[in-house]
Amino acid sequence: MRHDALAAAGAARHRRMGIAIACAALGAALASCGQQAVPSAEAQPRAGAPAKRIVSIVPAVTEMLFAIGAGPGVVAVSSFDNWPPEVRSLTRVGALLDPDIERTLRLHPDMVVVYGTQSEFETKLTRAGIRTFPYVLGGLDNLMATIRRLGPLVGRSAEAGQVADALQARFDAIRARVAGKRRPRTLLVFGREPGTLRAIDASGGVGFLSDIVALSGGDNVFGSEKREAVRVGTESILAAAPEVIIDIHYGRTLSPKEIDRERAAWKTLPAVPAVRTGRVALLVGDEFVVPGPRLAAAAEAIADVIHPVRRR
Repeated sequence: MRHDALAAAGAARHRRMGIAIACAALGAALASCGQQAVPSAEAQPRAGAPAKRIVSIVPAVTEMLFAIGAGPGVVAVSSFDNWPPEVRSLTRVGALLDPDIERTLRLHPDMVVVYGTQSEFETKLTRAGIRTFPYVLGGLDNLMATIRRLGPLVGRSAEAGQVADALQARFDAIRARVAGKRRPRTLLVFGREPGTLRAIDASGGVGFLSDIVALSGGDNVFGSEKREAVRVGTESILAAAPEVIIDIHYGRTLSPKEIDRERAAWKTLPAVPAVRTGRVALLVGDEFVVPGPRLAAAAEAIADVIHPVRRR
C-alpha cells in the first residue's frame, strides 16, 4: 500500500460501520468560489507569525496540536477526528478522500494541515494565500519530528519540545524493559472482516506499527515485506507461525459479546502457536492506529502483550 494505507483502510472500516465518506473529486474550482476563496486580511498571517486559526484534516496532527497547547486555535477538523473530546463540537471539513475546499475557505484559516497526498487540495489553499502543513505518515520517529515541526508554526516551540521529549522517554523506557529478552514471532493485525478471518490487514515491515512491534521486543512475522500494510490469508498466517497475535480493533467500542466473538474467530486456526498457547490479544482503541501522542500508551499496551509484566 502507499504511505496513506492506514488512513485509507481506516476510512473503509468506518464505511462498513455506516459512517459515510464521499469519494468524489473536489467540487468547483477555486476560481469559482467568489469572494470566499480569499481569506480576510486579518486572517492572513504575518511572515513568520504563529498560526491562530487552524484547520486540521489529519487526526494524528489534531491530537498533536492539542497536546502542545494549540487546541484553542483549531477551528475545524476532519470527518474522522474524535480526540480529544473538545474536537467533537468543531466544524467538519471532510477527510483524506473528500476535503471540502469551500467550507475550509469560509473559515478563514491561516494554516491548514493536509495529507501529503492531497496535492490538489494543497494547491488550491496555497493559491488562496493559506499556509499548509503537509503530513506524511512515517515511522515512530516521525511522531516526535512532526511535533517539533509544528511547535514554531503555532507559537508553541517550548511546549512541543517538552511533549516530544516526554514521548521519547516513554518509548526509551519500553525499549529498556524488553532489552535482552527473547523476541517472539509476532503478528499485528489492524483490520479484518468482523467475526471472521477474511480480508486480514497486517503490519508489514515499514511504518509506525512495525516500529512499535520492534520497540516492544517482538519479531514481526511480515517484517520482510517492505510495506506498511500487507493483505494476508490464513494460509500465510499458518506458514508464518506467529507466537503472539495482536488483533487491533478501532473506530468504535466493542461489547463483551462482540469481543468474545472476535476472539473466537482465531480458534479456527488451532495449529498457529499463538492460538494454541492462548497468546491472542484483542486491543481496542483508535490510539493504536492514529500516530499521535496517545501512541506512547498504545506502545506500552503492545509491549505488555509481547512481554507481559509479572506482578506479585
